Amino acid sequence: MMNQMTTTFVRRLRDRDESAWYELWETFGPVLRAQLTRWGRGRVGAETVRDLTQETLAALSTSIDRYDPSRGARFSTWLLSIAKHALGDEIDRRMALKRGGGTKPVELDERYMGRTSEIEADARYEQSVFEAKVYAAIRKAESESNFLHFQVYRMRVLEGHPGKTVAEQLGISEPTVSRHMQRVRDLLRTRLGEIIATYSFTPEEQSELEQAGLQNDDAMFDEALSEIYHRQSQLILDDEVTATGEV
Repeated sequence: MMNQMTTTFVRRLRDRDESAWYELWETFGPVLRAQLTRWGRGRVGAETVRDLTQETLAALSTSIDRYDPSRGARFSTWLLSIAKHALGDEIDRRMALKRGGGTKPVELDERYMGRTSEIEADARYEQSVFEAKVYAAIRKAESESNFLHFQVYRMRVLEGHPGKTVAEQLGISEPTVSRHMQRVRDLLRTRLGEIIATYSFTPEEQSELEQAGLQNDDAMFDEALSEIYHRQSQLILDDEVTATGEV
């Protein structure tokens, strides 16, 4: 059985909730585009990669309620399987056009909902998917936090300023800095649990928070979160640069 968070999200997709689809696009779009670009090896341009990302997430949106947890596929692996299917269709179409004929896309079938030897998600991709979930939780916590509270956490943890510097620049005491940080940290832990639950199909995926140091003491939590935030921010920046063609 899917957990309650995932079930709720599936219901939103099934009810054609545009915000649910947009969440998928915002959270996993950059990761999928990076993977599709690596697979394409220069054969597909940035615009086609974005189109294939849309096709992948649309296919996931319309088939996720048929997922069978007993077959053991991770969310990340299933997402990758659909992306590979979309890219394969595009390559087949181009080859058919070169030969002067048409091609009928292969239907997305149930094998993409279970384990498959044809899809091997490397460590880089798996890490990117996990970090996309963490980044989504950070953004959600930021949107829900008091502006000053999150600014304290940003300056202290994400930007690495000493507590004394943060206090001086914001005109508050160092104990207040600590209190604001704890409020944000508590919210982050809650949102992380929710996001991971929503986009995780297996116990293995659920355990990734602990493996990443995000269930440890406050200092290790802050350090791990900051590292993930900066890596994912760079991936998103690279994605934007690719999309606009700017350097």
